[in-house]
Amino acid sequence: MFYFLSQFRFTYFPLNIFRYITFRAGMAAVTTFLLCVIIGPWFIRKLKEWNFGEKPVMGAGRGDVLGEHLKPKQGTPTMGGILIVGSILLSVLLWSDVSNRYILLTIFTMLWLAVVGFIDDYLKITGRSKNGMSSRTKLIWQVLLAAIVSFYIYTQMGVSTTLDVPFLKRAMVDLGAFYFIVVMLIVVGTSNAVNLTDGLDGLAIGCTLMVALPLSIMCYVTGHVNFSQYLLIPYLPGAGELTIFCMAIVGASLGFLWFNAHPASVFMGDVGALALGGTLGIISVFIKKEFLMVILGGVFVWEALSVIIQVTSFKLTGKRVFLCSPYHHHLQKLDWKESKIVIRFWIVGIILALVTLTTLKMR
Repeated sequence: MFYFLSQFRFTYFPLNIFRYITFRAGMAAVTTFLLCVIIGPWFIRKLKEWNFGEKPVMGAGRGDVLGEHLKPKQGTPTMGGILIVGSILLSVLLWSDVSNRYILLTIFTMLWLAVVGFIDDYLKITGRSKNGMSSRTKLIWQVLLAAIVSFYIYTQMGVSTTLDVPFLKRAMVDLGAFYFIVVMLIVVGTSNAVNLTDGLDGLAIGCTLMVALPLSIMCYVTGHVNFSQYLLIPYLPGAGELTIFCMAIVGASLGFLWFNAHPASVFMGDVGALALGGTLGIISVFIKKEFLMVILGGVFVWEALSVIIQVTSFKLTGKRVFLCSPYHHHLQKLDWKESKIVIRFWIVGIILALVTLTTLKMR
């Protein structure tokens, strides 16, 4: 909305500031942070009134030790992702160019996955389904979303089916029809990986912050003709607006962490985890940074891999590789304190963010 005020800059020059992505991105972050911090206490009270409390489910292999860690969390309000998603979308509508197709598709992605996550959370909270939406149903909706978005950007926006290879100068891999499969893997993978990571106070939202901030920088340079040429990365006109979306996620992450830090007053639930993960994934697709997302989101990748390794090993050999999965629960069973696990994962996330940013120049 504020972006369109820049059209009147010739009448009133100070309105020219609304043209600049950097200004609007910074304001988007401030807006989401303030919305979360101001509305947060009231929203948490409402979740308690509606009895939207966490009901930890003990899975196979978790055992009594992990159960002791989960008991204090029982009854803590969940579905805080509504606050995250709501503040992000409001901020994006206020500060971005809403006619930009990258922005519209990202909004569409976030809303779609938020609805899927909301239904999943609601089924668990109301007791209609102990484990919420079935994994198959959830996967179908995620794949359908990825198929719609990938088909649109290829047919309507002319986005190529190539992948930009980091570390190599102007190296591109054309996947052809397999590109759509890659998009599906990224959207499904990132949304579920963040969801799996969301098991300790502040863990998932803190790692989301570590991913969103460098991703905003990559969006900016990708949409800037001079910077993209200097860094030898694909230039995508209009992609710079995604900087605002990423910074809105940064602000919302900080604002939600205000309440989600240990001991958490609220959890984001699937409505937040699925939406945030899938949104970060689709943004990496838009700016052709699919490979870099694996490095940048390394914490999420490892959490998801630990589950895959555990399940595969148990099915093939009847033995478990980890004491429990995802990996943060394995560390809990080793008697690591929750705060220690979270902070060390954050440190790893920061290191991976720095490594990712250095690859922009390593060509």
